[in-house]
Amino acid sequence: MAATKVLVVYAHQSAGSFNSAAKDAAVEVLGAQGCTVDVSDLYALKFKATATAEDIVGEVKNQDHFRYAEETKLAWEEGKLSEDIVEEQRKLTQADLVIFQFPMYWFSVPGIMKGWIDRVLTSGYAFTQEKRYSQGIFKDKKAMLSFTTGSNESMFSANGINGDMNVTLWPLQNGILHYCGFQVLAPQIFWAPSHVEAEARGTMLGGWRTRLQGLLQEAPLSFTPSDSFDGAKGFQLKPEVQEKHEGQEFGLTVGTHQGKRLPPNSQIRAGV
Repeated sequence: MAATKVLVVYAHQSAGSFNSAAKDAAVEVLGAQGCTVDVSDLYALKFKATATAEDIVGEVKNQDHFRYAEETKLAWEEGKLSEDIVEEQRKLTQADLVIFQFPMYWFSVPGIMKGWIDRVLTSGYAFTQEKRYSQGIFKDKKAMLSFTTGSNESMFSANGINGDMNVTLWPLQNGILHYCGFQVLAPQIFWAPSHVEAEARGTMLGGWRTRLQGLLQEAPLSFTPSDSFDGAKGFQLKPEVQEKHEGQEFGLTVGTHQGKRLPPNSQIRAGV
């Protein structure tokens, strides 16, 4: 069996950061298991974060009304995407597992990582209208978020001032990763490492190293299958699916909650 190929998409400016240590741990532990690990260090690469016409080699099709998604889809089909996008798509195509390692900025990813998402996951290459969510192009690949927060865990609770972390993660894990078909592994959240002592940071990294030992065998988070929705009726839940879950206390997912209580920790732990 071929070795598992891992891509770490990494976004931090400092080699002395906790995020750098977490990235290094993934490279070391997964590499020791026989994985081939590639790292896209976005700041070191000076990766371009803006989605512009410069991402296309040659003339665009419609100069009067430039539409990024349409133009890059055509450029991908014709082999005219810029070199940096082509290189990242090559790495992604080869990867069995993708780990996004980053500090949470404004409840999301840093701008340079959002630029990677916007520019690399082009229409046609990463998704189509027919191939998305559970039928997505990357349905045979796994992906996960590994990130640090600036706030304590209690602040990201259902009663916390920042709100439920499960809600924060829904746009990233469902709207990006699952949308492209990835099997999404539970996130690795390092709660406020900058606010704790060195010993506690060491414990966090030790927990990550332990998890990495069995990461490749982990089951992914659960999402509602695409065939539960009726495309002819605005992609609403099919009546039979609604009826099946009518008596359930919780909604299906954080996003498709059916007006019910959100399923607890469904974006943080698998099997719930």
